[in-house]
Amino acid sequence: MHCPRCKSPDTGVIDSRLTEEGRAVRRRRECTKCDHRFTTFERQELSNLIVVKRDGTREPYSRTKLERGIWIACTKRPVTQDQIDKLLTKLEEKWGANKQEVASGTIGMDVMKELKKLDQVAYIRFASVHREFKDVDEFKQELGKLFR
Repeated sequence: MHCPRCKSPDTGVIDSRLTEEGRAVRRRRECTKCDHRFTTFERQELSNLIVVKRDGTREPYSRTKLERGIWIACTKRPVTQDQIDKLLTKLEEKWGANKQEVASGTIGMDVMKELKKLDQVAYIRFASVHREFKDVDEFKQELGKLFR
């Protein structure tokens, strides 16, 4: 693991512990060159999971890509990295359970369900992109569903 500060490849693990209910390993590392300490996470990769897009094309699942979209919806909201990590880990387990492919629509709907529980503003932001609201009326309808 290269040091993020000096880019030295010589770093050592100081501490390791399980996180995300045993689904990931959190490691504290220290650079032997500049003594900078940093944290890394090790998770099982879902490299065999393929996302089937709306137009029928297929691409490998990317946690980073999905996390970026969720963070855009959560901008300036009281949502933590730990909450996002748990949300993604939970959903990845669901999608990866004995499946090779998952539809992008399924991913979007599952993320919306979890965001609705986590933060309603983030949910509306994510839904407006995922559902491609065409006008204000569609946006109002979705808001109305929240208050029922």
